[in-house]
Formats: sequence, C-alpha cells, structure tokens
Amino acid sequence: MQSGKPARERILDAAHELMLTVGLSRATTKEIAKGAGCSEAALYKHFASKEELFIRVLTERLPRLAPLLSSLTAEPGRGTLEENLTEIAREAALFYEQSFPIAASLYAETQLKRRHDEAMREMGTGPHLPIEGLDAYLRAERAAGRVRADADTFAAASLLLGACAQRAFAYDAAVLPEAEPFAARLARTLLAALR
Repeated sequence: MQSGKPARERILDAAHELMLTVGLSRATTKEIAKGAGCSEAALYKHFASKEELFIRVLTERLPRLAPLLSSLTAEPGRGTLEENLTEIAREAALFYEQSFPIAASLYAETQLKRRHDEAMREMGTGPHLPIEGLDAYLRAERAAGRVRADADTFAAASLLLGACAQRAFAYDAAVLPEAEPFAARLARTLLAALR
C-alpha cells in the first residue's frame, strides 16, 4: 500500500482487500484501519460506519455501472443498441463477479444485512438502482424509436441484470463464463425481444 496516498484512499484499499479475503462480517474497522496505516478514529473521520465503508467500496472500487447508464440515458441513439447492451452487460457481469464474494456474508448474518439495508436507504443507494437506471435507458431508446413501443423495459432491465448477477452466483471461478462473450450473447438475446 502506498503511504503517499490520502488516508481515505488507503482506507478504501484496505477495506476492499480485507472484504475480499476475509469477508465483510470478519473485516473489522480495527483491521481495516491497521491495513490502511491509520487509527480507527481516522477511519471514522472519513466513514460514519462499516456499512458506509462497504457501500463506498462497492461504488468506488468495483466496475461502475451507474455512470455508464446515466451517460447512455442522457444520449439515447449513441452507438448501436447491441453495443450499448453488451457494454452494460459486461460492466454488470464484472461488478457482480467482484462484489459477490464481498456481499455474500451479508446474507449469512441477519443483523449485518439489516444494518447494511438501513445504511443503503440512508445514503439513497441500493441494488434496485441499476435496474431503474437500465429501465430509464431502455425507455429513452424506446422514445427514440430503437426499442419496440410495447416492450416491457423494466422486465428487460431485470432480466439482463439478473442474468449478470446469476452468473456470479451460479458458477465458481474455475468455470465462470468469460464476461465479454457472456455479455455479447446476453445482449443479442435481449435485443431480439426489444426490437
């Protein structure tokens, strides 16, 4: 770890590493602070809670889906629909692949999951946002005439992102389908229903 990095960056790096190696439930703020080369008090100057730190790791250290969806929604008609859906599916597949090992422990501890859900609500974030973002993009493409007028964009968004999440959940690392061809096949299949 670079000692020249700002404390906030060192904390995020240490949290990410510990969450990947020991899991969210066992990554204590004390261990994260130690890995970042700072005190727990310094950690709490930057992050209100371990839950906030986890959310920041997800949003700042993993593939970033929200900015991609926002930029595509702002400019419907840019690129081909197939290229855009492939890029979205690739980013989503990589995000879920990298976040699943970290987030899996949430479901093993009811209180941890409850605290995490409450922190997400307070921060205005959550797993529903990518679906809503993709739905907004597909509605913009529908308004531009590139998606069928009767297409259920919410269902399409749910299918694409659900398949990407399932890829991370259903396969171990040895047999995980490669993100790029998986994303291309998924986009082509979904596109057939949208046109």
